[in-house]
Amino acid sequence: MLELVLLTLLGLGLGAFGTLVGAGGGFLLVPILLLIYPEIPPDKITAMSLFVVMANAGSGSVAYLRQRRVDLRTGWIFAAAMLPGAIAGSMVVGYIPRRLFDAIFAVAIGLIGLSLQLPQRSPTMREPLTGWGVVRREITDILGDTYVYRYKMWQGVAISAVVGFISTLLGIGGGVIHVPVMAVLLQFPVHIATATSHFVLALMAAEATGVHFLDGTLGWDRTLARSAAMALGAIVGAQVGAHFSHRVRGEAILRALGLALLLVAARLAFSAIRGT
Repeated sequence: MLELVLLTLLGLGLGAFGTLVGAGGGFLLVPILLLIYPEIPPDKITAMSLFVVMANAGSGSVAYLRQRRVDLRTGWIFAAAMLPGAIAGSMVVGYIPRRLFDAIFAVAIGLIGLSLQLPQRSPTMREPLTGWGVVRREITDILGDTYVYRYKMWQGVAISAVVGFISTLLGIGGGVIHVPVMAVLLQFPVHIATATSHFVLALMAAEATGVHFLDGTLGWDRTLARSAAMALGAIVGAQVGAHFSHRVRGEAILRALGLALLLVAARLAFSAIRGT
């Protein structure tokens, strides 16, 4: 019983931070679960994480939709592009040894974390996008703030397809990759990127979780009870994170996300090297 209470509190904290940065919390939950439950294989760890990410992203998406910060047209397109990769990633993860999984995860999130610590060019320093495949979006949120931006649709679709595979393979949901890509490469305003990423994340995590249920990785056992406890906390935490998101500057969100990734990557790399 105490274990489930502690897992609920863990879900609460990760849900709040994950929603604040638009990453769903899976990028932190997976390494934490790897450390807490060294006896559980990677495929079950990723299944547990994606179940929690589904609950967190679903709750956070509701909050962001109320704030009118979700780019729905883009969200549906990116989610559709991620579906094939998400299914493939869910199937492949069961064939990766635990130590190799730790190493791959450490390298992937370490590189992302490092990139987010580098100085980012402000939108005023970027040249306006033109040419084939460029779409324009204009969104006004509930506070009256208007966001106008352009991005190349073909780039977003191609990147989303790759993110779908990597995110379900690692059990991180994809937001930790999607948010930096949308904000830095596709030039989305950070607050729109976090909200839209959360919407995409909810759809993709639900699909991947369904695959894990169908193949038996996530069954009606202790694994599901632990996942449900964390998911309950994540649902509440998501509302907290979304509430405070508009009070935090976009640059601060990206740097906080990057720092968290670097810390987790260092710990997992140490575990992979030692084989523990």
